[in-house]
Amino acid sequence: MKDVLCIYYSRTGNTKKAMEEIAGELGAEVVELRDGADRTGWRGWLRCGLDAMRKTTQPLEPFETERPLDQYRLVILGTPVWAGRCSSIMRAFLKEHGQELKNVAYVVTRSSDGKFEEVYDQMDLYLPCSRQAAVSLRMGSVGYDFWKVEFLRQVREVLAAH
Repeated sequence: MKDVLCIYYSRTGNTKKAMEEIAGELGAEVVELRDGADRTGWRGWLRCGLDAMRKTTQPLEPFETERPLDQYRLVILGTPVWAGRCSSIMRAFLKEHGQELKNVAYVVTRSSDGKFEEVYDQMDLYLPCSRQAAVSLRMGSVGYDFWKVEFLRQVREVLAAH
């Protein structure tokens, strides 16, 4: 389904892995976001947390999609949770392009037990409509595959309705 876009940021590779798995199941286009900030090592980790808490963003590096954002049936946004918030890279994307998105779903990845579902509401603030589906995934957890499959079921229902 090349009318579905999976667009994400991943610092450690966990969000990338989840988004590539989801895109593979849906036959969706996959695009990775970057900004110019050095986010490697422990200093990068610290910077990520501070940027998230302060809600600061850097300009995004250019990225390409096969069609304009408003022409996708569904855009699935993938972000790690940083300090209880979406990544500053995803926040920058939402600030710049959120109003172009008609139908969205969220994949948030986390390293702790908390689900951080409040991140969905934070992301909704940048959009003209609320999310169609959302999932909070923790790599390596017992429930990872279950919740990924449940998310895919929800996404397929959304797509069938549109």
